[in-house]
Amino acid sequence: MRVIGIIAEYNPFHKGHEYLIRQARKAVADPRAVVMSVMSGPFTQRGLPAVAPKHIRAKQALKCGCDVVIELPFEWACAPASEFAYAAVRTLMLTGVVTDIAFGIDGGTPEMIEYLSDPSLYKSDAYKSALKDALASGMNFPAASAKAVISSASCPFDPEQLSECLRSPNCILAIEYLKAIKELGAGFKVNMIRRIGQGYSDSDYSSEEILSASAIRNRLRDSGGSVSTIADAVCGKLPDASAAVLLGALSQKKFTLTDLDKYAVRAVTTPVIAPDTVRFCGDGLGGYIANVLSDLRSDDMTFDKLSSKLATKHFTMPRIYRALTMMMLGIHADQTDKEPSYVRVLGFNHNGKYCLKIIGKCCRVPVIHNQSDLLEHPELAKSMSISCRAEDLSGSFMGIAPASSWNEPPVITK
Repeated sequence: MRVIGIIAEYNPFHKGHEYLIRQARKAVADPRAVVMSVMSGPFTQRGLPAVAPKHIRAKQALKCGCDVVIELPFEWACAPASEFAYAAVRTLMLTGVVTDIAFGIDGGTPEMIEYLSDPSLYKSDAYKSALKDALASGMNFPAASAKAVISSASCPFDPEQLSECLRSPNCILAIEYLKAIKELGAGFKVNMIRRIGQGYSDSDYSSEEILSASAIRNRLRDSGGSVSTIADAVCGKLPDASAAVLLGALSQKKFTLTDLDKYAVRAVTTPVIAPDTVRFCGDGLGGYIANVLSDLRSDDMTFDKLSSKLATKHFTMPRIYRALTMMMLGIHADQTDKEPSYVRVLGFNHNGKYCLKIIGKCCRVPVIHNQSDLLEHPELAKSMSISCRAEDLSGSFMGIAPASSWNEPPVITK
């Protein structure tokens, strides 16, 4: 049995995701290959709450080609690219059944991605020296690292192409996936799929191409929240089955789309304790955020206003959002595990059910179907607590009552 692992957020599930699943099965020459997605839960790698609850996004994926959806726990879903990739690859390994991994690339070639994932490149004295100089000049770390790689590298690739690759979030993640696979010794067969349609941050909603997730989220945010205007925004832009799942859940008033303005108000009104010890708040970021927040008022706060106040050349906005979310949850650097310690099942179909039976026999950690199952594993108490808090925080921006997901069963589709 071929099992293809895909790392995703499905925020929301769009036509590019559907294309990747289809091409992944073609790449392994097996149309019946099981596709297992490890998906971010309530928060995304960028640090912000997902647009819809995780079970809704899991159902979208299952209706559009996935067979099993498992969750990447919050501690690593809302984390820098290196930690996000490592934990996602580790989670796929823990299942004991994944044979292949597939991910999309743009702005680079498979050969370039492979070269940039070589750990020795980042251990060289030339890279370290160039990185130090770039950081000293005021660059944020991603920009400084890219400049150091280009200036220190002696390779057959054109510097401009290398630079373009290192500016692409999708390529950065692809590089980190390969690094993690090498570090962990995962025996996956790697399939890099060339993306089509818009790039990561393109926002032209009139385009006939496959739209970027950010373009879709922006349009959803501008929709006003009514089901009819949301339908206008997604119909023809998402796969029909994905749109149907989203609109059906909204019509049944199971949730509302995430309100980022509520996220901003919550950020301003949350007391910040020992900011520099909060997770991801090193290098003075914690103090910087605390100082900015102390000058802001909640009565007229919006997400756009908060973002503009926090923007700085020294830190990327995703890093700021991740730190901000950790502050809201009160998660400090010493309160999280080093890697995932369980596999949480969010949903499956008939093929996925068979796959899960095999996982149950060979998985090296507990397999959790309901959040309440965690009570049977006291060693998972720390991760359980963090997961529940993150779930409730995200739910507060979607009109979902606290602890509503406690007994949420996995989604089962045909």
